[in-house]
This record gives sequence, structure tokens and C-alpha cells, in this order.
Amino acid sequence: MPYKFWAILRVGASRAFHLATVAAVSIFSLCPSASRIARAETMKSSLARAYLGNPDLNQQRANVSARNEDVAKAAGGMRPKLNASVNGGPQFNRLRQPAGRNSSNERVYSTEHVIGEPRAASFGLTQTLFDGWRTDNSIRQAEANVFAARETTCLTEQATLLNGATAYMNVLRDTAIVSLRKSNIAVLEEQLRVTRDRAELGDTTLTDVAQALAAVAHARTEFYASQAALDASAASFRQIIGVEPGRLDPAPPIEALLPKTVEEATAIALVEHPGIVAAMRQVDAADYAVKVDEGALLPTLSANLQVNQQYDSFFGIPGARQFTAQASGALNIPIYQGGVEYASIRQAKAQLRQARFNADLQRDSVRAGVVTSFGQLRNAKASIGSGRVAVKAAEAALKGVRDEARFGQRTTLDVLNAQQTLLNARVDLVTAQRDRVVASYAVLGAIGRLYAERLNLDATIYDPTQDLEEARSKWIGLEGPNER
Repeated sequence: MPYKFWAILRVGASRAFHLATVAAVSIFSLCPSASRIARAETMKSSLARAYLGNPDLNQQRANVSARNEDVAKAAGGMRPKLNASVNGGPQFNRLRQPAGRNSSNERVYSTEHVIGEPRAASFGLTQTLFDGWRTDNSIRQAEANVFAARETTCLTEQATLLNGATAYMNVLRDTAIVSLRKSNIAVLEEQLRVTRDRAELGDTTLTDVAQALAAVAHARTEFYASQAALDASAASFRQIIGVEPGRLDPAPPIEALLPKTVEEATAIALVEHPGIVAAMRQVDAADYAVKVDEGALLPTLSANLQVNQQYDSFFGIPGARQFTAQASGALNIPIYQGGVEYASIRQAKAQLRQARFNADLQRDSVRAGVVTSFGQLRNAKASIGSGRVAVKAAEAALKGVRDEARFGQRTTLDVLNAQQTLLNARVDLVTAQRDRVVASYAVLGAIGRLYAERLNLDATIYDPTQDLEEARSKWIGLEGPNER
């Protein structure tokens, strides 16, 4: 065989193998020192952005603030009610009344016209003394709904952080895959060039050239698809985190924060998961709702004070005045109001049963989520181990196939297939590395501990406790504690 052919083949194969090796090292090592050449975004900084600025999470926090005001509204049932009124205006009166009889014994009338300006002012005070404990139970019901809303916010926080971690890792994965496929195009183009050179020397056929050309075209198609996937991941990152993804540092899994066994994780989740806690708070709220409706069957007692001052009020007579002040008590005893109260009580009891069933449903759902997420984590870890073996084996196989092809023991198609096998192994390894990190966050969320504080994010931790106390003690005012 001519020396020129062997020189071309050695140089081409060496260059192709070198490109593939460099690509693999740069992508799979994800060296942090290399990432710090330019200031990079980290997983923690990205999740901190999402924690502070995600619209979905912020709207849930606003919902908690709105529910806080239900406590103040419920407390108004036993607070005094004050009202005042003032009225006045011109008034014309004509008074015609009998004035005796005249000499002809005819009745005589006298007529008087009076123009006045009657005015009046009144002030009323009503204080409920007993309402069948409806106010107390309404306050407890409102508080239970507030606590349920807080747990729902915790659920949203966990979902936001998990989605943020997933979006972060998706961008890393898709960036790596794009780089792999771009390097693969360079390798296949080099293979195509070598195959054409060999065809000119008569060592290969046009079929080999066509196979190499088809492989390049297919690699470009996969590259464009991977670019589209990267664009979609970047858009999801922007939606959740709030900024465009720049240079991202590699992110390790958070397995150190996880329980060691599924049984331990399940026990924690059944106590701490916000979905279960929210469901139990809703049971409490439904229980208090029954007591509120039952209070409608009990009597109510209230005290009233009414003060009135009137001027020119008697037919508009100038100078006439009247002052009245009255203190009274009112006892209202419901006997039968058409059966509405009884229907409301029955309905509230049915809703209480529904809330209890929902709590059972949440427990089953959380238990299944823990088992599923643990299984995904184990699968990802196992896939990484087998994936590394597959990459090393595919690299060795590709080198061997190329060496054998130099001596005519392998065809161009064998080389292309070996190259595709190596590419697939590398893509699978990148995907498994991504899956492991995401699965570790998913497990922490499944047990109910995926919080900014536990992740040690550099962000001010949201605390709704003070807002509730301010709303509870606020008797008057138009601005809430979180109003901007």
C-alpha cells in the first residue's frame, strides 16, 4: 500500500481521536477552576435569585398576607361598632287648625306658615357581649387557614427551588451535549476527509464516502436538535431564576442532606412535609367552621347606646330642641329560621370529612413521592458508574476499530458505528450526572426539607409570623405590613 495513504490515515485518525479526547475531558471534568476564568453563576446564587424574585412564590406570599387579614376580620365580631350621622336642610310647614266659631256659628280656622331649618346629629355604639362563640371560633378558623396558606407557600418554595435546580442542570447538560455533538461533527468531517483521500487512492469505494457523508449530515441534524433543546432549557431558566443563564459552575449533588434509608425519609416526610401539614391545617379550619355554624343556634346578647340631638325639629319651629340618650340591651334567641342553620351545619360536617380524606390522600401521595425519588437517585448513581465504564470501553473500542481499519480489517461503517457508540455513551453519562443532582434535590423536596435556609442560600429568609401579629392587632388603617 502506498506510503502516502498510510501517512494520511495516521494523521487523520490521530487528529480525530485527539479532538474526541479533548472534548470528553473538557466536558466531563467540568473543572471549577476553569469555570472561574470568568465570573460564573453557581447553583446557590441561582436558587437565591429564584427564592427572592420568582413571581409564583411571591404571589403565594401575598396570598398569606391576604389570609392574615381574615383573622382581623373575624376578630371584628366582638369589637365595638360606632356610627354617627348628621342631617339638616330647609323645611316649610303650613299649620291649619280650628280656632272656634264665629257669630254665625261657622267654624273658624287659623293658618300659620313656618319656615325653618331642622338639624339633627346622632351617635350610636353597639357592643356584642355574646354571639354563641362564633367570633372565637371564626378567629381560630381564620388562623388555621393562615397556617395552611403558609404551608402551601412552603410547597411553592420547594417546587420553585426544585424547578430552579432542574433548569440549572438542564442548561449544563444541554450545553455539554451541544459541545459533544459539535466535536462529533469535527471528528466525522475529519473521517469524511480521510475516507475521500482513501477513495482517491483506490482503497475505499464511493459507498464508504457516502456512509461517511451521511454520518456527518446526521450529526449536524442532532447538533441542531441539541441547540434547540438548549434554547428551551435557557428559556425555562429565565422563567424560573429571573435572568438569562450565563456561565454556570458545575453543581454537586446534595446527598449529605438526605436521610440514609427510604424508611427514615418516609418517617420524616409524614411529619414535616408541607403538603401533609397544610392538609391537617385545613382539617382544623373545617372543624372550627362546624362550630361557627353551630353558634348560629345560640342566642346573642348585645349592648347599645344611642345619643340624638335635634334642632328646629318640631314642624320646623325655630328654637325647638330635643336631646335624647338611650342605653339598652338586646337579647336575640333564634327559634326557627327556615332550617338554613341546620343545613349549614350538615354541610360543614361533610366538608370536615372531605378535609380528613384529603389529609389521608396527601399522606399516600407523599409516601409514594419519597419512594419514587429515592429510586430515581439510586438509578442515576448506578448509571454514572456504568456510564463511565461505557465511555472508557467505547474509547478503547474506537481506537481499536481505527487501528484495524488501517490494515483493512474494518470498514468505514465500523469506524462510524464505533464513533456513534462513543458519542452516545458520553451523552448518557452527561445525562446521568444531571439526573443525580436533580434527583438529590427531588428527594430533599419529597421529604419536605427543600428550603432556602437548609440549602444555606445567601438570601433573607421569609418569615410571615410578624405579619400575622401586626394584622391581628391592627384595629384601623389602610396599609398592610407588606404593602409597598
